[in-house]
Amino acid sequence: MKNFLFIALAFVLFSCGQGNSDTESTSEATQINETDVVDVVRHPDWSKNAVIYEVNLRQHTAEGTFSAFSKDLPRLKKMGVDILWLMPIHPIGEKNRKGTKGSYYSVQDYTAVNPEFGDMQDFKSLVAKAHGYGMKVIIDWVANHSAFDNVWTLDHQDYYLLDSLNQLQPPLGTDWWDVAQLNYDNKDLHVAMTEAMRFWLTEADIDGFRCDVADMVPVDFWNYAREELDKTKAVFMLAESENPEHHEKAFDMTYSWELMHIMNELAVKNKTLDDLDAYMLKEDSNFHRNDYRMNFITNHDENSWNGTVFERYGDAHKAYAVLASTINGMPLVYSGQEAGNKERLEFFEKDTIEWSNYPLQDFYTQLYSVNKTENALWNGHFGGDYKRLKVGTDNRVFAFERNNGRSRVVTIVNLDSVPANFNIDYTFGSEFNSIFNREVLSDQYKQKLQLPAFGYQIYVKN
Repeated sequence: MKNFLFIALAFVLFSCGQGNSDTESTSEATQINETDVVDVVRHPDWSKNAVIYEVNLRQHTAEGTFSAFSKDLPRLKKMGVDILWLMPIHPIGEKNRKGTKGSYYSVQDYTAVNPEFGDMQDFKSLVAKAHGYGMKVIIDWVANHSAFDNVWTLDHQDYYLLDSLNQLQPPLGTDWWDVAQLNYDNKDLHVAMTEAMRFWLTEADIDGFRCDVADMVPVDFWNYAREELDKTKAVFMLAESENPEHHEKAFDMTYSWELMHIMNELAVKNKTLDDLDAYMLKEDSNFHRNDYRMNFITNHDENSWNGTVFERYGDAHKAYAVLASTINGMPLVYSGQEAGNKERLEFFEKDTIEWSNYPLQDFYTQLYSVNKTENALWNGHFGGDYKRLKVGTDNRVFAFERNNGRSRVVTIVNLDSVPANFNIDYTFGSEFNSIFNREVLSDQYKQKLQLPAFGYQIYVKN
């Protein structure tokens, strides 16, 4: 892994201070000698073992409002959710609107709330209630483009990339004809966009941002924005990108899109476990130990445009959720995932999730409980080293260990539609218990392992 000085300094910084307050974490961060290391993203302490939940507010409840969603906070807290990522909450553009309701990502006013969801006080109340349950709130931020009738188009067309006729235009090379491309060559836009982001920190006390198509916006803007926003409040920043450069100054976490695509291809046997091994080697080479990566089997884009988890993984969806949640990164849950949602949610229309009796709630509650208690699965440098484990000649069983000395976790998943009988080349040294059924694993049993079709286990050292 590259940049060992960076990692060592970051480890000293964060392992020395395990307090829960942002103030304590920030205070200790200032003790770093900036002449030794310049580019350090200082993660909020509360993020080290967090689970993130993407909220599709329009579809989450029949009402589709802040107030209606707030009633779900106790259930989500019990499931293990720490960070609520709300898809864009702003008013949606009318001009060139797609569908009846339009796209969340066509922002009409960066400092207002969509009246369909409620008013500003309703949003503030939601944030306050979430904080009361110990959860953090980040909102989706669309910095690359705005609605064609955004308030800036009236007085600040210089913020936009105009065509040869001095007209607003969609982002080049896309079919996003409902949004207009912003122009970051204008440094005044850097300031205006950052101040719009700061508005939500001061007005509603949110905790950070998920930044849409972050690779389409210059890195220097993100670096500037993060530095400025941290002056107001220590923020958590998630980039929709896989760009290692985003971790240097601006973002705490980026997407593990490639991992999800590999899992999709594994599910239909277009890839093998060798591809997963190659991915993990590349991760180790491209990203620092301090970088958070977000792992998922679904999100709003994947569900609406490419298919539900049942379409893409079939009966193996739980096995892939276990894999994604323990391999190396912060797990993401999307609205309806715990309900076993089998519908592609409409993107531009109202399409309420059918929750039934939350059939997968217990599964995800068990799965995410281990993220809280086992340091080996924590995020970034807080977590443990990853090691692939050999399982004889079976080429559809994937096993690995996460180990940070104090905590050891072994995950085993059978990605095949037939039962697997196998041994595992691993010295346990003591007993390990399954988090799902308390099955005991130790050296005396290691020649007798078996998993049902698409079976999975997570074993934790006693």
